[in-house]
Amino acid sequence: MKRILITGSTGFVGSYFIDKYKDRYDIQKFSFLKDDFKSLHVKDIDVVFHLSALVHQMGGASLEEYERVNIAQTLDLAKKAKESGVKQFVFMSTVKVYGEENNIVYKETSTCKPQDEYGKSKLKAEIELSKLEDESFKVVIIRTPIVYGYGVKANIKSLVRLVKKIPILPFGKIQNKRSMVYIGNLCYMIDEIIIQQKSGIFLASDNKLLSTSKLCELIAQSLGKKVYLFKLPFFESFLKYIKPSFHKRLYGDLQVDNTQTKEMLNLQNLYTTEKGILYMIQGEKNDKQ
Repeated sequence: MKRILITGSTGFVGSYFIDKYKDRYDIQKFSFLKDDFKSLHVKDIDVVFHLSALVHQMGGASLEEYERVNIAQTLDLAKKAKESGVKQFVFMSTVKVYGEENNIVYKETSTCKPQDEYGKSKLKAEIELSKLEDESFKVVIIRTPIVYGYGVKANIKSLVRLVKKIPILPFGKIQNKRSMVYIGNLCYMIDEIIIQQKSGIFLASDNKLLSTSKLCELIAQSLGKKVYLFKLPFFESFLKYIKPSFHKRLYGDLQVDNTQTKEMLNLQNLYTTEKGILYMIQGEKNDKQ
């Protein structure tokens, strides 16, 4: 049984991974907020799965804080892992390293042009981590679009709350294309990367692209509710003017093509997007089908 050290273990992805794979691995946990890094020993650890990060902050965070958490802490941990004989370091990154929403389909090899401090800090961490890699220390970089599932927060949670409370919404005929990944598909991919002892850059995504309109319909269906979506004249222009960031999330495209990742791992997703949305609302353990 492999021994894994997980940082950020109480977060969304960490909690799911531990619950799903606790019988497959001997899992140790470390918190940069609560535990003393100097006393951390990883000599008997096979894999470090680094999830701890300062994510995109709506209220803003300083450049120094992003660099301290996302770059310095990551490299300190990776160097300690390498010096202690850890064989594989799995780093959770983001598609934000490529840039923002646009009509480009991002692939594993796409040029990275991050626009915000979060994306820039993650890319810099990726670059510095890659310099540490050698035959005995494998570095894995996982880039994800929006990760959704039971207990998800932020924008997806707000959209679910909106669909639950308001049966009529001005989100009709939005034809944007967005990649997302169900947390079960993401963690299954990570499990395979560990089993296969891979290294390199991997891109996570569900098979199906979703528009905002289709996402609202699937959420309503999973809630057992009806939602009526209509197109309100000038609503998009108005939203773009007063809330450009919200407009970008509702109307912008963000597509990824992870064909290369699936071929490298000989992998197919475990869950369809429809099943993932259902589980986001009801939880996997409540599925009686």
